[in-house]
Amino acid sequence: MASAQSDRDPPFLLCSEFLNFSAKDTALRWLVSANLQQEVYHHLAVYVPRILCLGPSGGSSREEQREEQREDLVSQMLLLAPLEWLLLGEEPASGLALLQENNQPSPLCGHVFKVGEPTYSCRECAADPTCVLCMKCFLESIHKEHRYRMTTSGGGGFCDCGDAEAWKKGPYCQKHKPTDTNRDTEEDPVSVLPADMVARGFSIFSILLKYAVDMLTWDQENQLPAGLEPPAREDTYYCMLFNDEVHTYEQVIYTLQKAVNCSQKEAVSFATTVDRDGRKSVRYGDFQFCDQAKSVIVRNTSRQSKPLRVEVMHSSVVAHQCFALRALSWLGQIIQYSDGLRRILCEVGLQKGPEGEYSSLVDKLMLNDSKMWKGARNIYHQLLMNSLLMDFKYKKVFAIQFAKNYRRLQTDFMEDDHERVVSVTSLSVQLFTVPTMARMLMVEENLMTTIIRTFVDHLRHRDLQGRFQFDRYTAQQAFKFGRVQSLIGDLKYVLISHPSEWSEQLRLKFLEGLDAFLELLKCMQGMDPVVRQVGQHIEMEPEWEAAFTLQMKLTHIISMIQEWCSTDERVLIEAYRKCLGALSQCHSGLPDGEQPISLSLAGHCVDTFRYQVSQDKVSIHLPVCRLLAGLHVLLSRTEVASRFPELLPLGDLSPPLLIELPLRCLVLCAQVHAGMWRRNGFSLINQIYYYHNVKCRVEMFDKDIVMLQAGASMMDPNHFLMILLSRFELFHIFSSTDSRKRYREVNKDVVQQNNTLIEEMLHLIIMVVCERYVSGVGQVEPFDEVRREIIHQLSIRPMAHSELVKALPENGNKETGLERVIDSVASFKKPGVTGRGLYELRPEWNKHFNLYFHHYSRADQSKAEEAQRKLRRQNREDTALPPPSPPPLCPLFGSLVNLLQCDVLLAVEGAVLQWAVEPSGGCWTESMLQRVLHLVGVALLEEQQQLECSSRELDVTFNYTCKITRPGEAPNTSGSVLALLESLQNAPHLEVHKDMITWILKMVANIKRMREQTSSTFTVNISQDQGPEETVRDKDKAERKRKAEMARLRREKIMAQMSEMQKHFINENKELFQQSLEELEASTSAAAAESSPPSSESTCVSQVCVGPRRVGGAEHRQLVTCILCQEEQEVRGQGRAMVLAAFIQRSTVLSKNRRHNLPDPERDDPVFMHPDLSLGIHTASCGHIMHATCWQRYFEAVQLKEQRRQQRLRGHTSYDVENGEFLCPLCECLSNTVIPLLPHTHSPDHRLDHPSLEAWLKTTNHQIAALHFAHRKLSNGVAEGAEPAVSDGFRVDFIPQNPFSSSIREMITTFGMSTYKVGLKVNPNEQDQRVPVLSWSTCAYTIQSIERLLMDEDKPLFGGLPCRQDDCLSALTRFSWACWTAAPPTTVQTHFMRLLAALLPDSEEENTPSILDIDMFHLLVYSVMSYSSVHCLDQSGQRAVDSSHLHLLHLVTVAHLVQILLTSTTEEVSMDQDSSGSEEEELTSRLYNTLRKHLGSVLPEVTSGWQLFRCLKVGFLPFLRAAALFFHYLNSTTPPADLLVAGPSQWEALCSFLNLPSNLLQLHHTQQTLLEPFIHRWCCHPAVRQKLQGGGGSIVSFPRESNRLIQLPEDYSVLINQASSFTCPRSGGDKSRAPTLCLVCGSMLCSQSYCCQTEVDGEDVGACTAHTFTCGAGLGLFLRVRESQVLFVAGKTKGCFYPPPYLDDYGETDQGLKRGNPLHLCVERYRKIERLWRQHGIAEVIGHAQEANQTLVAIDWQHL
Repeated sequence: MASAQSDRDPPFLLCSEFLNFSAKDTALRWLVSANLQQEVYHHLAVYVPRILCLGPSGGSSREEQREEQREDLVSQMLLLAPLEWLLLGEEPASGLALLQENNQPSPLCGHVFKVGEPTYSCRECAADPTCVLCMKCFLESIHKEHRYRMTTSGGGGFCDCGDAEAWKKGPYCQKHKPTDTNRDTEEDPVSVLPADMVARGFSIFSILLKYAVDMLTWDQENQLPAGLEPPAREDTYYCMLFNDEVHTYEQVIYTLQKAVNCSQKEAVSFATTVDRDGRKSVRYGDFQFCDQAKSVIVRNTSRQSKPLRVEVMHSSVVAHQCFALRALSWLGQIIQYSDGLRRILCEVGLQKGPEGEYSSLVDKLMLNDSKMWKGARNIYHQLLMNSLLMDFKYKKVFAIQFAKNYRRLQTDFMEDDHERVVSVTSLSVQLFTVPTMARMLMVEENLMTTIIRTFVDHLRHRDLQGRFQFDRYTAQQAFKFGRVQSLIGDLKYVLISHPSEWSEQLRLKFLEGLDAFLELLKCMQGMDPVVRQVGQHIEMEPEWEAAFTLQMKLTHIISMIQEWCSTDERVLIEAYRKCLGALSQCHSGLPDGEQPISLSLAGHCVDTFRYQVSQDKVSIHLPVCRLLAGLHVLLSRTEVASRFPELLPLGDLSPPLLIELPLRCLVLCAQVHAGMWRRNGFSLINQIYYYHNVKCRVEMFDKDIVMLQAGASMMDPNHFLMILLSRFELFHIFSSTDSRKRYREVNKDVVQQNNTLIEEMLHLIIMVVCERYVSGVGQVEPFDEVRREIIHQLSIRPMAHSELVKALPENGNKETGLERVIDSVASFKKPGVTGRGLYELRPEWNKHFNLYFHHYSRADQSKAEEAQRKLRRQNREDTALPPPSPPPLCPLFGSLVNLLQCDVLLAVEGAVLQWAVEPSGGCWTESMLQRVLHLVGVALLEEQQQLECSSRELDVTFNYTCKITRPGEAPNTSGSVLALLESLQNAPHLEVHKDMITWILKMVANIKRMREQTSSTFTVNISQDQGPEETVRDKDKAERKRKAEMARLRREKIMAQMSEMQKHFINENKELFQQSLEELEASTSAAAAESSPPSSESTCVSQVCVGPRRVGGAEHRQLVTCILCQEEQEVRGQGRAMVLAAFIQRSTVLSKNRRHNLPDPERDDPVFMHPDLSLGIHTASCGHIMHATCWQRYFEAVQLKEQRRQQRLRGHTSYDVENGEFLCPLCECLSNTVIPLLPHTHSPDHRLDHPSLEAWLKTTNHQIAALHFAHRKLSNGVAEGAEPAVSDGFRVDFIPQNPFSSSIREMITTFGMSTYKVGLKVNPNEQDQRVPVLSWSTCAYTIQSIERLLMDEDKPLFGGLPCRQDDCLSALTRFSWACWTAAPPTTVQTHFMRLLAALLPDSEEENTPSILDIDMFHLLVYSVMSYSSVHCLDQSGQRAVDSSHLHLLHLVTVAHLVQILLTSTTEEVSMDQDSSGSEEEELTSRLYNTLRKHLGSVLPEVTSGWQLFRCLKVGFLPFLRAAALFFHYLNSTTPPADLLVAGPSQWEALCSFLNLPSNLLQLHHTQQTLLEPFIHRWCCHPAVRQKLQGGGGSIVSFPRESNRLIQLPEDYSVLINQASSFTCPRSGGDKSRAPTLCLVCGSMLCSQSYCCQTEVDGEDVGACTAHTFTCGAGLGLFLRVRESQVLFVAGKTKGCFYPPPYLDDYGETDQGLKRGNPLHLCVERYRKIERLWRQHGIAEVIGHAQEANQTLVAIDWQHL
């Protein structure tokens, strides 16, 4: 910075000049000036270049922020303050306050949304989905009680609270409710302001706005507009880099490093700012210096695409542009104070300039939008929102200007390389969604036509017939096609709410728009035609996606146009005419009407023309036909057809032509199903899929069915069916002289194809006749339509809410109508801890099931059929699935029913039934028969309904039963349809259809009876005449029952035989079973073994796990089986090594200090664990056992496979072989080491003496003194003083024999090294003294974490653990006890001496930590483990190691008691108990007073012994429990029964199990004189006093509370709101794009962005990964707030996503917030995540997830 300012005014001169500057005087001078603009420009010309842009921008972000603050301050003082004085005529602060006071606040909220902020839309009251509320308004509105949708904003829109047109009801929240109801809303707010202020406002706003507009649209880099030239021009330039959406971050960073020679960090900072603000200066200096950087950037980025935009700009131009942005922001702030000033600014902005029509300042900004950079656009868009869009009067004026400029703006946007969010065209959503405004623009500016024509103009690629052609698009055209779709969005906004009243003008303009729309549809009609490939497969897949994208985008538009037409009869009639005319034009272009042919069948004749789908061109895209079908239905629904038939051109319709194109399309689908188009590749299959898909079917497949229904209702049904047969290319099969004798075809494939085509054709006939659930075709409401969809979806299986929503078509408002219907047809089942809530169909709706529902795919149909048959079997009903009763048809479609009884259909049905009677080699299928039976059933239901509804039989025109009883006419002399059905009833090969045929025959009998009876005796006779039918049904039921009974008896007989054989086998092999039972007993953990009868010794004494009276577990043989070779082996010290797969990880789950920095691995001394447990090592196992040799072979194979994978450049695996990771061969659980299995310890010899504590201490002190002497001698070669005397048999130089075989020793070293490597994050080093300590550490930490888990989950201490944890703890404890044998004895002895010195402070040892800095359980484990190295030197055989263990336990217990008393009383003690205390309280007080004697006033005086003892007992319990677990596993002792159940009073049981008095204070009391000096030394440690006085770090109090994950809010939107206000900590107040919450500590992080990357171990990682190393030792649990997704991360390369704990009301998660239902916290699911974390199961979950889903492995987790 200094060099930059050297050639300018020295900074102190500037400062003095600035300080002497008076804003008031300047304003007064301007006030009397004749030419205000000249004065202001002169002032800006002098000061702007001296204040802004004074040098190179770069350096650290902190420096940049400081520079920005300086610029803000000085700009305010020197540039903006005079303007404020001038405008207000007084001191700005008071002037603005006064303005605000007098201002009548606008009812509009107008809060502009930040990126990621939550927005709420009421699904019941919003006019359309774009009407949203901010969180504050939503919580204060009536809508929070309604069904609402919650989403996160993309930024840029604003809150619609207060806009009456946006809401059907409740437009105001409590805060924005208009206070004065009588206030004249048309009153001009400018009139409230003083006249002189209005005049000054006009002149200031016009000067400043003109200045800003001129500067932002200025295109000369080296010059300034007239009047702004600086007095002294300097030769300084900026090299300015601009943003685009073409180049990636990486390209920009790489280029900048080369061009301006900066570090990667600086380049990342530059790239981030360019992306955020749209431009950034990357170099500062003279012209040549900057130009050189420009040429490098251009050269480097122009290889693949157009180069990055770079300009060399004079520093004064840049300064003025920066101030122009500040000026616009200032204008935006000032107008917030007064609606009058807002209106003045609007007027100034929209005033026409001297150049005429498009010359206002706002026009100028809009038309130059695509030339501006991102930051400038954002600021002026914000100003437009705060001014024009907040003023109702000028919003209209602005909307008209916007509509006038629409075509030009869209054309600019097509060429613009910025996203739509930062384009001025995105403001259309604010203008076009206001219904009154949209209609005004439609009428005055012909907006609908403009949008459609602009759209069509931009899609220029056409074929010879003028249709759109999308194949072979270049990348540029594809980009343009993506952009042009935004126009469809605008059209949707205009049409989204249909008018309730029409003006003549509106009718005219809408129909003009419809003309334009029909032109668009004509360009789509017949696009992407396909021709069947015969012979060879298609070479290149044709482009099909663009056409379908267009179709999907237009679906809602087409539906909306139909809705508009339905609201006005005249518009509907005119639209129908226009559409029919357009269709006629399309038909006239068809080249296939040349060859007329005549068809005759069943005595009927029809003329048509030759056309074959399998040979000629056919297209799926027929939007004109389909729009006509939609309008035809509206004629029926609105009854226009019946009321004004003379106005409709129904006579001009040619039904065969109407059905032609849709029929071709449906035949194409049938042929694709039949496999005739296989050689056309996947593109056609995809098109057929989307044609039926829920996103497109409403305006494609459904409308084709409607068009066939319309055609069929206007034609002779026989003619319709003959044309149908002809197009399906099946006519020859049914028209042969005897259609009932099957047409013989030699080729098997052709037979199969024809069978499928017949099935598809019959299915189509069913659909044409039965699909009446469209309002206008059948007499139904939209409600019924949705209900029917839901019934059929739930007939497949129970479904979640989201699945149902996906299966239903959405309307333009993103609504499906599901919620209104669902509760009436389905019941909801809530989810458990996993899964999601499901809806199940209520049983009473099953009768509405239609097997041939038109929206079923083939797979859905078979699943539904299976489910329904299963259900009927369960209910003991017959398995027939008859058609449901169809609703009546509307008059316009009434003649459709005649299809069911026409001769051609009867001939087809007869033929199929005849083939079924005489089945011969694959010439018919059961599906065919099933469809025919369904059609017969539908016809019978129709006849029955007509009979029921009519008063006289003469009214019934439908007499299907008569027709099916007539025998076939000559030459077909075979029986009638009914006779054929009767003969099929008992056919053995049709068992499946028997029930259906029986149902049909019953229906026929019923109808006959109905026709025979007169209406008076009708009902009576039915009930009497049901006899024969009933007997048939009873017979059926009896037969079924008999069969079921026989099957049951057979099953019982077989089971009895099996049971007998089993008993016989056991008796024969008695000894084998006996033996295996014994082994089983031996190999189970001691907890389970407790159930076996205790041995004779253990019955005499209570169970004790430590000390000379304990009973060992070595009496049991331990037999295990290797999972790899299946060989069984006993665990022995000298045998082959057996190992347990295990996973070691660093852990902070128990940590009480997360701010603790990770230790330096080289200097860390782990001998003493701090009580805050800030970092531990946890070991877990899946419990699977292998031979060590088998495991080594397996691991070598894994390594080899990994090497091959790297050579083949395959993707990563879910485990890191280099770090020793592998998957357990059996359960694929992530592991990184193996624990050797060691034998149980033997019971102690009860004959050995048990020295007292005093004697033991004396002996041990002698031994330690001797060891000290020997170690000094060894290290220095000489030792001072005489060698200390020791007891008999203790030899310092004795080298004990290793009790383990070489393979076990090797495995002990292996596991020791793994713990060392993971625990310290260093390379293996067997010589390091810390190796055994880390092995003990993982044992102690794992036991502590499991004890906490059992405590928190209220499980018993023993017997509550799963086998795998039990086996792991057992193996781990015994390994830790034995690991000293693999280390040099002197190392372990040294550790013991250091540990004992901390326990029994000793002048020999220095630097021992104070009693407050040692975790006592770790100390106990380390001491017991390391003592073995000292005990083995004693060869006398007189002393048992168990006595020493007991004494160590006693000493540590006393130390822990003191530790608890020192820390617990820091809290205020309240509530005194009775003065007469128990012995425990007495002794507690005595001990506490002893401590006070040593420490004086540092400890407060406590009179309540009860309170102290309570603290002591609660604080001590975790230690007792952990010690019990430890000694239980170490000595393989059976626990007492009291500890096998969970319960509150376990104190006595624990004390007795650990060989301690139940009053622990007895330990101190009985050995008071012995322990007094130790207590004195503990208390006199300097660190103790310092800590208790509040220095030297925080004190850990006992019991340590279990850590929990952070508390989450119940409502998810609270979290979104927090995240939206979270700014990235590194990029100057910028909003974070992916705010991520750490669930462990609650920190909010800026994830997945370059700005917050940091370096960890020489590698750049994202904020989350970096955070895991400080918070979770490499493991993290995060909630990605904007995605509602839980993220698990382990290290830099592993991670997975996990379902979040937030569910909607339907029991489903919403990852990605796509559905927008309100989300609430599910406590059970959150507890499950917490349990996973506390069980150290996160790494395992990640491993399993990555194994199951390989895409997870490829994600760069370290960048998150």
